Amino acid sequence: MTLKAIQKTSTSQNGIGAFILQCKRLDFHYCDWAGSSRGMNIFLQERLPKFAASHPSIEIHVSPRPHRHPVIRGHFINGTQHSICVRNLQTLEILQKVEILRDMSGEKARRVRGGKVVGSLNEGTRGVWSPFHGARAPSFEG
Repeated sequence: MTLKAIQKTSTSQNGIGAFILQCKRLDFHYCDWAGSSRGMNIFLQERLPKFAASHPSIEIHVSPRPHRHPVIRGHFINGTQHSICVRNLQTLEILQKVEILRDMSGEKARRVRGGKVVGSLNEGTRGVWSPFHGARAPSFEG
């Protein structure tokens, strides 16, 4: 009786290589003349090349918009767009806004209300807990 070797299937690596950034494109709009774009102009010259090199999956568009405030617009996989005005911000503040857009999912912000934190189609097998379950009330006889 001969034994055949079992082919090894791919092993799970806990999400390594499976994460896809939801932001697919960033548009940078600026003005060469206006003072409100001073931080954006410095950002585009100094910080943007490093950011673009470290995030090759994000498409970068830079376009001038004369006589308007600087804006960063993010385009997401689900088709939505979010814009952030970066008027009169410094380069590090603009980098923070860019990272916010990079990390966004593209979904609308929803308010989290009290109640169930985890939604499920099936109720728990133990039922819903309340403070009136469990031990009896302490007696104060003395």
